Amino acid sequence: MATSEPWTVERLLGWTTDYLKKQGAEQPRLEADLLLAHACGCERIELYTQRFKEEPDEAIRTSFRSLVKRRAEGEPTAYLLGRKEFYSLPFRVTADVLIPRPETEYLVMALLDEAGKRTAELNPLPEEEGGVAATAAKKGALAKAPAFKVIDVGTGSGAIAICAAKYLPASQVTAVDISAKALVVAEANAVDLEVSDRMTFLESDLLEAIPANARFDFVCSNPPYISQSEFDELPNLIKGYEPTVALLGGQTGCEVIERLIPQAAERLEAGGYLIMEISPMIEAPVHNLITADGHFDPPSTTKDLAGLPRIVRARRKVR
Repeated sequence: MATSEPWTVERLLGWTTDYLKKQGAEQPRLEADLLLAHACGCERIELYTQRFKEEPDEAIRTSFRSLVKRRAEGEPTAYLLGRKEFYSLPFRVTADVLIPRPETEYLVMALLDEAGKRTAELNPLPEEEGGVAATAAKKGALAKAPAFKVIDVGTGSGAIAICAAKYLPASQVTAVDISAKALVVAEANAVDLEVSDRMTFLESDLLEAIPANARFDFVCSNPPYISQSEFDELPNLIKGYEPTVALLGGQTGCEVIERLIPQAAERLEAGGYLIMEISPMIEAPVHNLITADGHFDPPSTTKDLAGLPRIVRARRKVR
C-alpha cells in the first residue's frame, strides 16, 4: 500500500474492495466496509457519513491490514468481526459455532407461522372483525401467544432458540448442543438479547439428556445434514473454519436426522411440530424417514429464496 497519497477511508475501501474481489470474495465491498468499520470501532454507516475523507491513524490501518490479510487467507468475515446479524438481531459468533445463515431464518419463520396458527386456534378473531383491525390483531397475536415449550436441538450460537424466546415472549425455550463451548456462546447471546430468564441451556447429544417424559410444543433443529461427498467439496472458507461436528451429517447426510426424528416424536405433544433445516439434496430421504417413523402426519417442505427445499415441518399425530 506504499504511496504518497493519503490513505483516506475512501481510498482504503476502494483498494481493499479490488483486492478482496481478486481473492474471490463474493461481496468484496461489503466485507471491506465491515472490516474497516470494525478496525475504526464505528458503525458502517459512519464510514460514509462522517469519515469518508478522513485518514485513519496508523494503529487503525495496522489493525485493518491484519483483518484484510486474514480474510484473504480464507477466514470468514463473521469470525473476524466476532458477530453476525440473524433475523434482525446481533449475535456473537466464534469458531466454536456455525455462522448463522439467511437460509436458517426460514426455520424461524416456520416456527412463528405454526405458533401463530396455534395461537389463532386458541384465540380466534371475531367473525365480523376485518380490514385494518384484523391486520393489527394478527400482528399482535404472537405477543399474546401462550406459553409454548420450544426446544432447539444443536443450538450453536443460539440463533434459533433466542429468536423463539424473543418473538414468543411467553414461551419457555430449551437450547441443547453437544458442544459445551457452543453453549457458552449461546448463553452470552441470550444475556445480550435479554431473554436468558426464559431459557435453559443443556449439553446433550441431540435429545438424549432430555427426560423421556418431557414434552414440547415445538422441536426445532438445524442439524448436521451435509453428506461426506458434499463436505469434501465445500470451500475452505467453510470446512476449514466452521466446526465439522455442526456440518457433517454422515455418509448420506441423513444419519443425525435419522436419530433425531424418533427422539422428537417421543417428546412432542400431540399436535406439536418437528421443524428442521435440511440440505436440498436429502428432501426425499428425510420425508421417507418421517413417514416411516409412523408418529407424524405427512411432512411438508418450505423452499428458500433460491427455490430450494430448505425447511421440513412435520406434525405429531393427535391420535
